[in-house]
Amino acid sequence: MRAFVVSEHNHHSKIPVSSNVSEPKAAEGQVLVDVYSAGLNFFDILQTQGKYQIKPPLPFILGTEFAGRISKDSPLPKDCPFKHGDRVFGAGQGTFADKVAINISQILPLPDSMTYDQGAGLYITWPTSYEALVGRAQLKPGEWVLVTAAAGGVGIAAVQLAKVLGAKVIAAAGSDAKLDVAKRYGGADYGVNYSKPGWQKEVLRLTNGKGVDVIYDPVGLINDSLKCIAWKGRALVIGFAAGAIEKVPMNLVLLKNISLVGLHWGAYSRFEKERVPVVWKALLDLFASGRVQPVTYAEVFPLEKLSDGLGAIERRETWGKAIVRVREEKHAKL
Repeated sequence: MRAFVVSEHNHHSKIPVSSNVSEPKAAEGQVLVDVYSAGLNFFDILQTQGKYQIKPPLPFILGTEFAGRISKDSPLPKDCPFKHGDRVFGAGQGTFADKVAINISQILPLPDSMTYDQGAGLYITWPTSYEALVGRAQLKPGEWVLVTAAAGGVGIAAVQLAKVLGAKVIAAAGSDAKLDVAKRYGGADYGVNYSKPGWQKEVLRLTNGKGVDVIYDPVGLINDSLKCIAWKGRALVIGFAAGAIEKVPMNLVLLKNISLVGLHWGAYSRFEKERVPVVWKALLDLFASGRVQPVTYAEVFPLEKLSDGLGAIERRETWGKAIVRVREEKHAKL
């Protein structure tokens, strides 16, 4: 089968897609899934270079998020809720390949209304944004939310969810084109370009001097954003896509009576398992209602051009969720 195999840590541009990789074997509690589409993430760029906190032993197949079908030759573990041919989405190591072995606890039924491309970017992105806003920030209707990297995968999900929750949303991004995406596809009320000096003054103007109640930051712009946070505001630390891990002046935390709140969705399966199905039920209900929907980048990359997709993410060219299409959906029937 085809797969993006990392045999030694290197930049993704120096790793070709292999065409003669052995198919995976399902371990206990796993099923085999034919991958149709897979989601690209910034951490994929780090993982190929050995710079991500999750370091699979070499060699390994890259990729985490995906959507596909239970393979016709897959074993079905006892009490498995799926059958051969079921459409599913989920996450697990090695999804940039024709086939992947996945724990049944890490897959969910793909809604009938969604394409494989849409489903490929759900499993990490959407619960991260939902739990951050609902579980950690306890967002209330009428509050102001600032979303940085608002046109990105988690950002545009956060914009949509904040709007559904009744918030007033200010999208922040590094270009006017990306602000347009956040408004058009996410429904953001306002936009500020944080490549312009003093952008925080625009946020304060929009909020009549109050500042924002919640900051949602997957970039590493907490320090800059604290200049426009409201009294008793909550700053959500989602990630550090800009590369540097910030050191926050704690006097600002004290003087503004604010909370710094972290969100590591991947750790919920270890520390708070009971919360996971609650979040997914809420999200799947929202998808079914049509009030939110996944946003995918205009260009879909074939598996052989996976490195081009990662390069586009690296250069900050993409918006929404960048997708690798492994199989065409027209060939989706068993």
